[in-house]
Amino acid sequence: MSEKLKKDLFSSIRDIPDYPKPGILFKDITTLINHSVLFSSLIDTLKERYEPLDINFVAGIESRGFIFGAALAYALKVGFVPIRKKGKLPFTTVSEKYSLEYGFDEIEMHIDAFRNIKEARVILIDDLIATGGTAQAAVRLIESVGAKCVEACFILDLPELGGSEKLREFIQVFTILDAGLENGH
Repeated sequence: MSEKLKKDLFSSIRDIPDYPKPGILFKDITTLINHSVLFSSLIDTLKERYEPLDINFVAGIESRGFIFGAALAYALKVGFVPIRKKGKLPFTTVSEKYSLEYGFDEIEMHIDAFRNIKEARVILIDDLIATGGTAQAAVRLIESVGAKCVEACFILDLPELGGSEKLREFIQVFTILDAGLENGH
């Protein structure tokens, strides 16, 4: 990916201070996904990265991971698997709990999400990685049904929160943009 494309992608993400609560700087990706040239360039770049890897599915974490994941699955001509918060899927699910600063949360996936493909090859995608708790739970969830999470992909890494480093301890991680380098762009 060219440095120009990275710079353009980074500059297309809007910062919203104090959202959803005071002290949080929210990274709003709606300004990236509504930019047709940048969004399609991003998906084309990811397609080039993952095409040679013989992927069977793209799994996206609720909810912004659905946007990138569905577009990437379409580009790769593979299935898309939604990973959702507990209670949102209508069929039999498998679930995984993970820790938050203030308690626990839980994500789910349909038990037959990978259509019984033995050792299905999966790319996990989300818009950003912060502390990594949800992503770690998603990888465990994918692998709990016998699939192989080939790589976890994030559009934006917030390295000061340590999630990508924690996740790299047990899976390959690919991030496109690094918020820690924001001032360098």
